[in-house]
Amino acid sequence: MIQQRFPEGGDIEAPVLLDELGVEPEGGPLIVGDPRVADFLAAFARRLLTPAGVRRFPELASLGFFLRRAEITRRLDGLRGDATGVRFPRGLVFHVPPANVDTIFVYSWALSALAGNRNVVRISPRAAGAAERALEALNEALAEAHPAVGQTQRMVTYGHDDAVTAALSAACDLRVIWGGDRSVNEVRRHPLAPRARDLTFPDRTSFAAISVAGWQQAPQAARWEAAQAFFNDAYWFDQAACASPRVLFWVGDEDAAVGAGEEFFAHLRAVLDASRHVTEPTMAVQKRVCAYGAAADGLVRSIRLLGNEIAVLDLAEAAIVPSGWLGAGTFLQATVPGLGALAAVVGPKDQTCSYFGFGLHELGMLVAGLGARGIDRVVPFGSALSFSAVWDGYDLLAELTRVTTLEPPMPSSG
Repeated sequence: MIQQRFPEGGDIEAPVLLDELGVEPEGGPLIVGDPRVADFLAAFARRLLTPAGVRRFPELASLGFFLRRAEITRRLDGLRGDATGVRFPRGLVFHVPPANVDTIFVYSWALSALAGNRNVVRISPRAAGAAERALEALNEALAEAHPAVGQTQRMVTYGHDDAVTAALSAACDLRVIWGGDRSVNEVRRHPLAPRARDLTFPDRTSFAAISVAGWQQAPQAARWEAAQAFFNDAYWFDQAACASPRVLFWVGDEDAAVGAGEEFFAHLRAVLDASRHVTEPTMAVQKRVCAYGAAADGLVRSIRLLGNEIAVLDLAEAAIVPSGWLGAGTFLQATVPGLGALAAVVGPKDQTCSYFGFGLHELGMLVAGLGARGIDRVVPFGSALSFSAVWDGYDLLAELTRVTTLEPPMPSSG
């Protein structure tokens, strides 16, 4: 049985849910950029951006900004600028987002709804906090929305029920799966219709890079702002988001990097104190266990604990990084002589490089040198968790639509 979260309702069976979504909505089927959906998303964004809500869940500010009317218009203008043909919705999209990033389900769903699709989003039973507030705001905005929105969009919760997942998978035209490799493979066990396909976002990791010279040349105010921005990137989702930096590379002189690193983490410690951020005791213990385990394996040569919130692990070799998540506020650290040295470190699982102190030309050389081997995003500190309509190298609005091409007639030979 499925619990309906948006629109709020009683329990429902999968066949009934699919039958309801198959009925033509009031006002006709949705189209790409449908104004009924665009109006709803803008109203939803306004509810997210209330001062009280943003103070309680800062990540909702980024989500609200992403869904502002001006941002929606800009994205649709970019899609309409593609003159390859006429765009249409894909049909029914089934989203399986992760449980560890509270708001990712809204980004994925909102773009798909804006593309004119009917959607079913499975929300984990473990979802809480910002996810619950987002659901509240969605249902609040629905009261003033066009009926077509509630008739074509569903967000539901159910446990590990293979029968439900199989039914939704068999009925959808596109399945969007987020999570670890194992989670992605578990969902992909359930077959799709022959013309349907998967859009997957599996395990990814991310890192940060700071120019030693750039840090030294930056005024104190800029250094403090860098630490604040890094805090937002790393701590909003307990460093569990795929875009959260886990490794910090200092680029430049090795001796100077030591002093710069000490100052940077002192600033980060001050930011944590000012924000009153607290690490749960169980997590603090886990961080120590993981840190000492990496040391025992010979992967790190020193460990510094700055309270329960920060663990700095100096890598024995920059190119050999412990796998997996080590705990909120655990940062692996190494110094490399130049950005080009990262070519030996970056691999296909690396998603985001957040940076401080570099010029765009230097970063462009890095990207050109890496080619398609890794990193899909290069963003300044503070933007690692800012969702974009281009994610993991996919143009999502393009992926969420299909195109009918129109070719002009051949010129007459006479």
